[in-house]
Amino acid sequence: MLKLIKAVSVFVGTVIGAGIFGIPYIVNKSGMVPGFFYFLILGGVVLLIHLFFGEAFLRTKESCRLPGLAQKYLGSWGKILVMISVVSGLIGALLAYLILSGDFLKILFSPFSDLSAIQLAAIFWVVMSYLIFRGIKLIASIELLTNLIFFSANAAILFFILPKLDLSNVKILEMSGIFLPFGVILFSLVGWSAIPEIADFFKTSPEKRKIKRTIILSTALVVPFYLVFVLAVLGAVGGNISQDTLSSLAPFLGPKIIFLAVLAALVTLADSILVLGLHLKNTFVYDLKLSKRLATAIACGVPFLLFLMGFRDFIGTIGFVGTVVGVIEGVAIILIFKRAKRLGNREPEYSFKAPSLLLYLLIAALILGAVSQFLI
Repeated sequence: MLKLIKAVSVFVGTVIGAGIFGIPYIVNKSGMVPGFFYFLILGGVVLLIHLFFGEAFLRTKESCRLPGLAQKYLGSWGKILVMISVVSGLIGALLAYLILSGDFLKILFSPFSDLSAIQLAAIFWVVMSYLIFRGIKLIASIELLTNLIFFSANAAILFFILPKLDLSNVKILEMSGIFLPFGVILFSLVGWSAIPEIADFFKTSPEKRKIKRTIILSTALVVPFYLVFVLAVLGAVGGNISQDTLSSLAPFLGPKIIFLAVLAALVTLADSILVLGLHLKNTFVYDLKLSKRLATAIACGVPFLLFLMGFRDFIGTIGFVGTVVGVIEGVAIILIFKRAKRLGNREPEYSFKAPSLLLYLLIAALILGAVSQFLI
């Protein structure tokens, strides 16, 4: 039971990240009713894809991640497409967190510094780049602590703003923004990168049967948490919500609470940047055979260059990443799952019966959602 709890905490911690701060803004643009249905529908779609990925992974003897599974079951074109998606997604996520770090640092240092959000973000990024270059030991030692701080901060936010909840502040439906939430919410729900780690965490075959339960329990925790958070924030703030959420909450939480909340969010951002940055660096080192210095320079330099070039729209960035990565990798996982049913070389600890019609409907839903982003 304890192992299951730990696995669920790892999975939930992977899914719920700094992207949570963009959800209230985007749901306010569409209204709570469309937001609710996006979470309901995309939550179901992502749950199924997580289960498919878990089974495909368990059907494979070789130790590999998504690009390796794509190579095995889809061929070279699948690996190339997934690699492009993985690299693009990591760069986009790093850019999004860099943008958010500037906003949060500005809130922290505005009482005693005239530095702009851009300048503060640049300083922060130099520090993060150095830590990414240093590697895994420094990163791994703080990850558990940052997850604890992050969830404690979100619990504190909910505790202080729930008494200020006024449902009249919550928009029900905004037709002009009805397509907006797709990419952002998809970004906030995806966590399939954690599945291989959870599979490794469960050592024996009987333990690996718990992977399915881990995925289902995690989704059952994440979706309601997001909905309560969004409802509480919008119920307190209403239409004056900012893209980073925390700026809007300052009048409701008071300076001391907002300082602690922003500090906790920054710690989480730092952890996310370190983990993603290291993963991207290692992708270049192990898959493309680049040197450590060059890999670090690309992994840290490209997001920073995009930031300096003016790509500083947090919502637009996570919406793009959620759409592109969620759709490409989601479709790839569905196709991998379909082929692993026939070509897998290992008996899985769980098997999910999914008719071909369901798989095609899921693919269609992802593609139509992506197309809708171009209608905005």
